[in-house]
Amino acid sequence: MSQNNPHQKEELYAVVVGLVQGVGFRYFVVQRAHALGIHGYVRNDSNGDVEVVAQGTRSALEQLLALLRQGPSAAQVQDVQATWRQPTEHVSGFHTRW
Repeated sequence: MSQNNPHQKEELYAVVVGLVQGVGFRYFVVQRAHALGIHGYVRNDSNGDVEVVAQGTRSALEQLLALLRQGPSAAQVQDVQATWRQPTEHVSGFHTRW
C-alpha cells in the first residue's frame, strides 16, 4: 500500500516532434523549467526532434508537459511523446545538452 507523495521526484522523458529546432525551443524549455523548479536537460535530436528529460514533482512536470505541447510562438509542435519514469540519474539545474 504505497501512497503517492506529492513531493516525490518523478522523471518525465519527452520527445517533441514538429518544427521545433531553430525556433528557440530549447531556450523556451530551459526558461520554463527554471521557473517551475525542475531539473534536467533539453537537446536537439539529429532527426529534427527535441528531447527533454525533466525531474521534479508530478504537478510541476505536468505543467511543463502542457508548455511543451504549446512551445514558443515560432514553433509548430505536431506531437509530444511523453513517458513517466523514476529518476535514473541525479541532475542538478536545467540546461541544454549538445
